[in-house]
Amino acid sequence: MNQTLPVSLRLTLGMGVAAAVFVLSLASSRVSAADDKALKPLPIKFPEPTLRGTPEDLPSGPNIDPPPKEDPAPFLAPEGVKNVALGKTVTSSVKPFTGELSQVTDGKKEAFDSDAIEMRSGSQWVQVDLGASHTIYAVALWHDHRYIQITRDVILQVADDAEFTQNVRTLYNNDFDDSSKKGPGTDKEYFETKYGKVIDAKGTKARYLRGFSKGTSLTALNCWQEIEVYGVPAQ
Repeated sequence: MNQTLPVSLRLTLGMGVAAAVFVLSLASSRVSAADDKALKPLPIKFPEPTLRGTPEDLPSGPNIDPPPKEDPAPFLAPEGVKNVALGKTVTSSVKPFTGELSQVTDGKKEAFDSDAIEMRSGSQWVQVDLGASHTIYAVALWHDHRYIQITRDVILQVADDAEFTQNVRTLYNNDFDDSSKKGPGTDKEYFETKYGKVIDAKGTKARYLRGFSKGTSLTALNCWQEIEVYGVPAQ
């Protein structure tokens, strides 16, 4: 501030700047508070945990998140968001030899053999057609929580077309060694539990969703129980 001004005027101007900063800070906090009020926990209904128990020799390493010891914090999304994948059409890279593809979006994800589909080994995918473009805030995956295990090469992508050639975006990729040839991922592997895996989709817009996997820490087979996509129709 100009030191040649009278002291009283300098104090007045200084108080004006401070007041302006306070008002801006208060306005910012009110915006944040309003944003928080507009957000609600996702209406996820978690299944019951498996009764098979936790193996003693669980995999570990720098690319693996340990099993959760408590309920995860709820994922917050705009009010009105719902599972827009429920009952939607599912296709896949290969036909399941156990179960039907429709089970991936039927809302059933308990740790029962009847709620899981099994597919052959290798990098395989299942794909959900939401029927129209949606603004997606989160995707919840359950591969196979009948056992405490790690599903390998979990990759989640969205696109504007069924062939995945237009506007393909990767929302999650824990294939750190690029064995599935979709690019090396930076996300960590995780253990299959009743909590599944909730992935932040950051409000991306897409019609098609494709989930990859490549066996587990217990078997070379690929399993799926449920995919839930939380969003609203795109404007």
